[in-house]
Amino acid sequence: MAEALGKLTITSTSSRSGPSSRMITDVIKLLLFLLPFLIITPALTLEFRYHDNSEIEQYLLQINASNPDITHLYSIGRSVRGQQLWVLAVGRSPRRHTVGIPEFKYVANMHGNEVLGRVLLLQLIDNLVHGYRNNETWSLQLLNSTRIHILPTMNPDGFDDAGTHCQYSQGRFNYNGIDLNRNFPDAFAGLRRQQQVDKEKREAEVRAVIGWLRTESFVLSANLHGGALVASYPYDNSNSGSELVGGASVTPDNDVFIHLAKVYSHNHASMHRGERCDDSTSFLDGITNGYQWYPLTGGMQDYNYVWAQCLELTLEVSCCKFPPVRELPALWTQNRRALLAFIRQVHLGDKGRVFDSSGVPVQNAVVEVKGRRNMCPFRTDRHGEYYRLLLPGNYSFTVTYPGHEVLTETLNVPYGPGLYSAMKHDFLLQRTPSNPTQTNLTQTNLTQTNPTQTSPTPTCNYTLHAEGGGGGAITRPTWTGVVVALWFVAALRSMTD
Repeated sequence: MAEALGKLTITSTSSRSGPSSRMITDVIKLLLFLLPFLIITPALTLEFRYHDNSEIEQYLLQINASNPDITHLYSIGRSVRGQQLWVLAVGRSPRRHTVGIPEFKYVANMHGNEVLGRVLLLQLIDNLVHGYRNNETWSLQLLNSTRIHILPTMNPDGFDDAGTHCQYSQGRFNYNGIDLNRNFPDAFAGLRRQQQVDKEKREAEVRAVIGWLRTESFVLSANLHGGALVASYPYDNSNSGSELVGGASVTPDNDVFIHLAKVYSHNHASMHRGERCDDSTSFLDGITNGYQWYPLTGGMQDYNYVWAQCLELTLEVSCCKFPPVRELPALWTQNRRALLAFIRQVHLGDKGRVFDSSGVPVQNAVVEVKGRRNMCPFRTDRHGEYYRLLLPGNYSFTVTYPGHEVLTETLNVPYGPGLYSAMKHDFLLQRTPSNPTQTNLTQTNLTQTNPTQTSPTPTCNYTLHAEGGGGGAITRPTWTGVVVALWFVAALRSMTD
């Protein structure tokens, strides 16, 4: 590990017996002076190649150790074969959620043989960190306004077995031979029945992501795939109900999803042209409704939207699932602008908090927008926060919470991404007349320091653990100090070699 972090070699004209004690003392003082600068400076030059899982782990550990003020490395669980599913959070407050700062995520390598996403997300991390260290405006604005979570590989076991053929090779499935993008609960198979399925029937990687979604209140997300060049949006499935319109399975937020897909495709070097890959169809504007392309059951983007109130796209970022190494620099260039533009869309629409009549933020208050009735209503999180991604326009909001009057307000929502912030609007509820017993119970609840909580609906799971990015089953790495210490020891040893 010390060798990977690099050695500091000092040449001296001292005698063969080695450096004097005074020289060693002076060098140690110099190292102690330089150490803060060394810690905040990324030492690793990220090459354009396919890094194996252990190399990705080492890279993430080093980036985290070198930039503790803007990065936080944590694991959301393990794969079937026991490999850690590492996530790097990047932002001005990377270790925990900050009220008013939206949570964003990128996930790659869900299918083990679709590998470009791994490369793109490592390059994105490198780009974000170096941009921040160089005081580049775009990076400062992004990291000061957004907490970005990056999972470079959701299926490390599949990657280990992946072949390198452009289209047809092994490695798509996890170690148990399961397609992870068919293993999530499916809204169209029945909300209650799907949520009550024995968790052990879900693959380890899927359980990890579900647990992650219950720990962080993500607002926007994308899942990177390969084998086509298109931005796909929900729904991926249908039960032939009212959501089925003209061959597409349409969500209540269809206009927003189309906008999000176009943001990526039009900021990509060529996706917006809709050109077909060798064995696929062409796509107008480089976007498609998932169901209209091909129906699938148990997909991750539908699960994110229905149960986690996180709008997610599936981004097919290359015709070739395993592009030749020589093409990687160009593919990064083609995707970089789109990756950054998509993150900024987390600032669409409206955000704020819901307070009860005593000014206490409340959890599980329903915040609905007229004309957008979701299967699982959007609710406030443990901080009393809500986020609604909306295009500019006038919207009627209705807020409901037990024991309080229904509140309806019309808001004029501007375009937020250009300002790196959605419009902020808080809702203050008024208590409804109640009997003495109900009043006493309510007053007891209001004395708690945590946001007031109510039980979620029986079909929609809104459970959130106490703290994200390390809470619940999520494991925080304890290697940062070890990495720095090993580097320091290696530097000292190099002086006496």
